Amino acid sequence: MLNLSPRSQLVAGVALALLMAMTRGQHFAALNLPSASWAVFFLAGALLSPRWVFPALFLEASLLDLVATGWMGVSDWCVSPAYWLLLPAYGSLWLGGRIFAVLQRDSLDRLDSLAVLGLAVVFSAFVCYLFSGGGFYFFSGRYPEPTFADFVQRVLTYYPRYLGSLALYVGLAAVLYAGFGARLKALRSSETR
Repeated sequence: MLNLSPRSQLVAGVALALLMAMTRGQHFAALNLPSASWAVFFLAGALLSPRWVFPALFLEASLLDLVATGWMGVSDWCVSPAYWLLLPAYGSLWLGGRIFAVLQRDSLDRLDSLAVLGLAVVFSAFVCYLFSGGGFYFFSGRYPEPTFADFVQRVLTYYPRYLGSLALYVGLAAVLYAGFGARLKALRSSETR
């Protein structure tokens, strides 16, 4: 993926898992931060090489939800037969991160890589929302007569919120990645002098 050493990937993976645990819903959050789950899957796709990371993160998300609804008194409104559509939803984010990483592997220091990152985030988030929001609306059984027109209205209402949270976390990660990359380049150039 994006030129991270195995040690850096380990650190990033642990950080992403902790970020999801700290922000998934309001049941585990120490601070009232927006959920980072979407960003975690996108960033895992971009930063972490092992393919087993995706199922591990999905298992973490599912266990967090199970604990929250089963033992912490959180409403189980979102738990329905449509819950399993989170698998392709999160998969689209992970794949979006992977595709971004492949396209930008050798050109992250160029400004146009930000445009590619933005497109990857917007597109993969939209596909994710179609699976997660659309799946819940049409297949959860919570809405007796779902219509396409109502779903379009829901997309216009909820997708920008999810995209905003995703963009916030991915933007912060991009700044950190660029900062560490610049610092590493400076260290390497000072060593070769």
